[in-house]
Amino acid sequence: MLWRVRATLPDKPGTLAMLAQRCGEAGVNILGLQIFPGLDDVTDEMVLSTDDAWTAEQVTALVADAGGTDVVTQASTEAALDDQPTRYVTAARAILERPMSFPEVVARLFDAEAEPTDPDVVHDTMEMEVGDVQVQVHRTAPFTETERARGTAMAALVNDVLSRTQAAPPATTGGGRRLGTGATPEYVVEPDAVSAYVDGVVVGTATVGEAVTHDDGATLRPVDLAVDPAWQRRGIGTRLLLDAARIAQSLDADEILLTTGSDNQAVLPMVLGAGLRGRIRMAADELTVRVPVGGLRPLAR
Repeated sequence: MLWRVRATLPDKPGTLAMLAQRCGEAGVNILGLQIFPGLDDVTDEMVLSTDDAWTAEQVTALVADAGGTDVVTQASTEAALDDQPTRYVTAARAILERPMSFPEVVARLFDAEAEPTDPDVVHDTMEMEVGDVQVQVHRTAPFTETERARGTAMAALVNDVLSRTQAAPPATTGGGRRLGTGATPEYVVEPDAVSAYVDGVVVGTATVGEAVTHDDGATLRPVDLAVDPAWQRRGIGTRLLLDAARIAQSLDADEILLTTGSDNQAVLPMVLGAGLRGRIRMAADELTVRVPVGGLRPLAR
């Protein structure tokens, strides 16, 4: 049986020796050890191997008896033995290839969850900023300052990738002519929607849905937004999103909710381009972004 154990130990000579001795006496093998140093104490993450009769409570008691505090014990698999530097390199490559996978990648990297699965269990939260979008991951074991610094570095990598993407030239046709050159979209606002027209043709729409109440009490308005592929990356989606947010505000919403596939590369740059702050979450193949709408100036109609 494998266990992933995280504990705080006094930062003094012999502490690890004491832990190793107690494990040896109990017939428990230490297969992996990662150290997160602090000023007055040290957080150690260990992979322990026991026979199948051991329980999480027994493993916790063993480590606590050796001087450990704030012990968190979880059953684990052989994946816990993966080389840590390799895991970070792999995560960085995944983010470079698909920046919008950042919430999923970073949650897996830190053995965390995008959303707490059990609200009755105390979780620690790590927040990372991608532009003005807030990404949160949660877990029962406290995050160390070292891990928070690594999370910040990963978020900076996403910012770099997105800034390069936004700086890329607009798409062109096979002959080199820029699509839509010389045409300026006209935006038509309705009570619950806004549309972008070019030469009388709709090239993008944003529709504000019915209000729903979230578990935290906030009133959400889902937004269904779409832009014709030939007119994407021209600021139309950003303008539609901002106008939809103002419509939602006029309808007494606290936040708007965007839902899309996890492989959608346009959502995060669009939110950032609109100057909005948001909170992003990824679960399975679905990406959701909650954006507060308080404080926006009213939409001119």
